[in-house]
Amino acid sequence: MKIHSEGRPFILINTAVWIIVAIAVCVFSSSDILKALVAVAALFLIGVVIFFFRTPVRKVIDDPSLVGSPADGKVVEVDKVFVKEYFGCECTRISIFLNLFNVHITWFPTGGEVTYCKYYPGAHTFAFLPKSSEKNEHTSIVVKDENGREVMFRQIAGIVARRVVCYTHQGDKARQAGEAGFIKFGSRLTVLIPGDVEPLVKVGDKVKGSVSALARLK
Repeated sequence: MKIHSEGRPFILINTAVWIIVAIAVCVFSSSDILKALVAVAALFLIGVVIFFFRTPVRKVIDDPSLVGSPADGKVVEVDKVFVKEYFGCECTRISIFLNLFNVHITWFPTGGEVTYCKYYPGAHTFAFLPKSSEKNEHTSIVVKDENGREVMFRQIAGIVARRVVCYTHQGDKARQAGEAGFIKFGSRLTVLIPGDVEPLVKVGDKVKGSVSALARLK
């Protein structure tokens, strides 16, 4: 299993802490039960952190007429909203909630030129709440394809996720299903698409980042 580079410091620190705890228990305690409990807890929590930062190998989407999912998770919104930021028009909104067990890599939903990229500091409310899309700390990214169609996606921090990592900048070239960033721990991804769009998912659907198609551009 490949480990994402964002996770290496966490894994090293977590492992080091548990090694110190295990040594301390062995030195200062004579209880075999306590030693066994610490060993089990250490192996479990080290494994959880490694699992969280896994990087899957997938056959990714490659179709400019489709908007791919930028994240793993569950679809929690499919509706129409007015988007003041950048577009200034009504857009189709598709939001995905990521739990702690989802892969937390962010992928580009479409390819082209990054025409907008802005970070917004903000709150850290629960990511499954609709208001988190604008109120929470987030980064908004817009990609324009070769036909002039634009798609915005927002990396949104949650009550646990305290750091949004974005790898791209305005003017960069984006490859559909290429890595755009990482969100550490539970979070939300919102995709906003102006114009004539055919949603291909509904609320409650499970999607895979870089693999599942969220919508068809017309």
